[in-house]
Amino acid sequence: MSGKDLNAEAEVARQLAIIRRGAVDIVPEEELEHKIRQSVISGEPLRVKLGLDPSAPDIHVGHAVVLYKLRQLQDLGHVVQLVIGDFTGRIGDPTGKSETRRQLTEEQVQTNARSYEEQVFKVLDPARTEIHFNSSWLAPLTFADVVRLASTLTVARMLERDDFKKRYVSGAPISIHEFFYPLMQAYDSVALKTDIELGGTDQTFNLLMGRTLQKEYGVSQQVALTMPLIEGLDGAQKMSKSLGNYIGVSEPAKAIYGKSMSIPDELMPRYYELLTDLSKEELDLLFRGLEDGSVHPRDAKMRLAYLLTARFQGVDAARVAQDEFVKVFQRGAMPDEISEFRIADGEAALYAILTAAQLAPSNSEARRLIAGGGVRIDGVQATDPAALVTPADGMVVQVGKRKFVRLRISE
Repeated sequence: MSGKDLNAEAEVARQLAIIRRGAVDIVPEEELEHKIRQSVISGEPLRVKLGLDPSAPDIHVGHAVVLYKLRQLQDLGHVVQLVIGDFTGRIGDPTGKSETRRQLTEEQVQTNARSYEEQVFKVLDPARTEIHFNSSWLAPLTFADVVRLASTLTVARMLERDDFKKRYVSGAPISIHEFFYPLMQAYDSVALKTDIELGGTDQTFNLLMGRTLQKEYGVSQQVALTMPLIEGLDGAQKMSKSLGNYIGVSEPAKAIYGKSMSIPDELMPRYYELLTDLSKEELDLLFRGLEDGSVHPRDAKMRLAYLLTARFQGVDAARVAQDEFVKVFQRGAMPDEISEFRIADGEAALYAILTAAQLAPSNSEARRLIAGGGVRIDGVQATDPAALVTPADGMVVQVGKRKFVRLRISE
């Protein structure tokens, strides 16, 4: 084997190692190796697709797991095909749904699509990202085209999807148009001649459908690359805005940093592997340090919080957030910026103030926080759940270590 061939094989091995990092499945892996080898030899980048259905445009760190993998592929020289599902978004991905989704309006789809574009470039390289709207090839399809598309899949195969199977068995309605979602999503891969498609493990059916449809249309089949669904801040359930266990990529730097500091210790290695650019050698050294006690979990978590904040809000904002965290939570000082809450003059129940100022979700939770010693007024701990307080202009109410409100008396 010549020196040139050896260099090519070394590059193939390097790229495979980076792509495998954190991945759950690569289907089929031998085809990925072949595609990378052809790319290295020809100098032609691979086309890597991610489909985004713009029905919920707020991206959190859980979504960013796939974005980080895409960025790694971009750094290897490949091109990302970001498909905004403005057409499929009118149906909505039925994955994991127990009932038919309400269809979005064209205005909603376009608004959400613009929001997606703004957020994904916190991770992706715009120079190596192609933005596509799938209405450009789906909308022009004739009815004959749609019939041909539908003929590529049997109802039995469609009912292999767990969500459809459960709804069918339970007697819950399944609209015919929902069956078209995986077909249309797969047709995106046909139209773009995609080489690799990424998604979470809950998207496996859709990704493999892309391979099936490409074969039917005589297009080189894509490789399906699935990434894990990362657990949220509760350490148990997958990250979700509806569960409140998420870190939003567009949240203020202090919020991202503060939330990151509440990641359970046992999840830190997972977050580091999936959401940072640290090399395998750096990660191995860090993980060994956590195991043998030479690295304090707090220090490792602060580093992780800084890296995540810097990625989504910039290095300067991350430094400010870290300095504020050290000042407030490690030294016990008050933050420089405290939100204000206007309140009527006169005596009021402390628990009612906490609820009104959104320092507690309910009166009962406010009473529990007070009884547990988690509430301070101007630095003095309050312990009586029935306490009455006469607010003074500028009084600072603190709940836990993170929540502060400065009271302002309404005139």
